Amino acid sequence: MSEELVVVVAGGEAPQREALPAIPSGTPVVAADSGLEHARELGLEVTIAVGDFDSASPEAVAAAEASGTRIERHSTEKDATDLELALDAALELRPRRVVVLAGIGDRLDHLFSAFLLIASPRYAGVELDAHIGRARAHVIRGERTLSGQPGELLSLFALHGSAVGVRTDGLAYPLDGETLEPGSSRGVSNVFASARATIAVKRGVLVAIRPGTAR
Repeated sequence: MSEELVVVVAGGEAPQREALPAIPSGTPVVAADSGLEHARELGLEVTIAVGDFDSASPEAVAAAEASGTRIERHSTEKDATDLELALDAALELRPRRVVVLAGIGDRLDHLFSAFLLIASPRYAGVELDAHIGRARAHVIRGERTLSGQPGELLSLFALHGSAVGVRTDGLAYPLDGETLEPGSSRGVSNVFASARATIAVKRGVLVAIRPGTAR
């Protein structure tokens, strides 16, 4: 059975409640380690919890397991972050869309790896978005249309290689078939010119980051 939407709640700092999207009742939720406790605070029922559980309290893990949550324990000395393990578990549910909820936290390395992770080729079969603190990130393969507010900032970054044939409509500074390279700031600080913006890429992957502020 496939799912329309699966929500992944990351560990670390808790997501900002006021910045989160509406989550339909019954949506499967995968929690990464202490994301189990964050999910409970948000009123979300966790379907699967994964990780080494070095940050979730034993009481929270035991209560979740008693309530029917599937617990997938991993060694502390593992080769993947808890978020990566959670995304892989979400993928097993065969969703059309995955939304990650996370806080900014104080681990720049984890934050950097999260952006690389959500754009990984192995998640190319799902539409993937992340709400990180006040910011939102959208992975773009092919074409996507995003809703926003005129004047809202949006930056485009190529990850895992060149993004070729980038075209935009509805942004103040349009791109018309351009190539964005990893390490370039060419796509930084664009702006919604209207309530909807369409972004297309002929080859490669983009991450559109909306920092939650206006120009």
